[in-house]
Amino acid sequence: MNVVNVVPMPLSSVPPPRTTVPHRPVLTDEIVAAIQPRSGGVYVDATLGAGGHTIALLGAGAGHVIGIDRDRRALATAAERLDRLSPRVELRHARFSQLREELAALGIDSVDGVIADVGLSSMQLDVADRGMSFRREGPLDMRMDRDRGETAGELLERLTDDELTEVLLKLGEERRARRVARCVKQDLRTGRLETTMDLRRSVVRAVGPARVGGVDPATRTFQALRMAVNGELNELEQLMDAAAAVVVPGGVVAVISFHSLEDRIVKRKLRDDPLWQPLSKKPIVPGDQEVFENPRARSAKLRAAKRLARAEGEAER
Repeated sequence: MNVVNVVPMPLSSVPPPRTTVPHRPVLTDEIVAAIQPRSGGVYVDATLGAGGHTIALLGAGAGHVIGIDRDRRALATAAERLDRLSPRVELRHARFSQLREELAALGIDSVDGVIADVGLSSMQLDVADRGMSFRREGPLDMRMDRDRGETAGELLERLTDDELTEVLLKLGEERRARRVARCVKQDLRTGRLETTMDLRRSVVRAVGPARVGGVDPATRTFQALRMAVNGELNELEQLMDAAAAVVVPGGVVAVISFHSLEDRIVKRKLRDDPLWQPLSKKPIVPGDQEVFENPRARSAKLRAAKRLARAEGEAER
């Protein structure tokens, strides 16, 4: 493994954080148990967030961690928290599908493990101007990387009624997708759709208000649009392929997902690729205490697998 060119990025070069509330990582002990970091080992945290999982890996003995995130605000928060650990950390502003390119830029050809906590973070959900939440008035943005790509508003303008219906069906698993798409496009054409709360009102107009104790009617629509804006499923597919290429024999990939579409991809990749040996038959889920302390952890699922030798003669570590 080539690690001689790992040079930590100056953490002061990252823009200051806009929020001081760190994201609370889920299944941290379980991630560490799966990865089993070793002294001198090099690991990738492909969804750095506020750095919670990276801190845990370093605390458990990992030699270096390359932290990747497409969200500059998350990188800023992590940089502040990881400042004292900077000689052992490299931060990269990139999509996790760019894993191989980012490692190549650092002169690294393989790593001992890759972790990812995919989907939406509480830091993104809780900031109104990100446009992720249907509970807060904000712009129709939804981009994880505010530096590039089309916003949710631009996506809605571009899609036809039929195309929007398909997005809601595929990415949101919204049974009333056609009705929602029709109401959303009507409101867009009449100038009544400018903010996140406007979008929620369009959905409620299409499907009715939430039942007492039920899921908010806008949940699936917001999920679908966010995933479409950020290309989340395609990103995850590419991350899993990249992990198979860069993790050394004996190394581990560990991925936390939060809904069935993500979990399905991870499960299929680890099951169908003979290079992976899953570490458990079923996904690992948070215990009652963690869910009590952090309700957002309740839908988390962790799947991990050990990388096998590609061919006879390729030594295990």
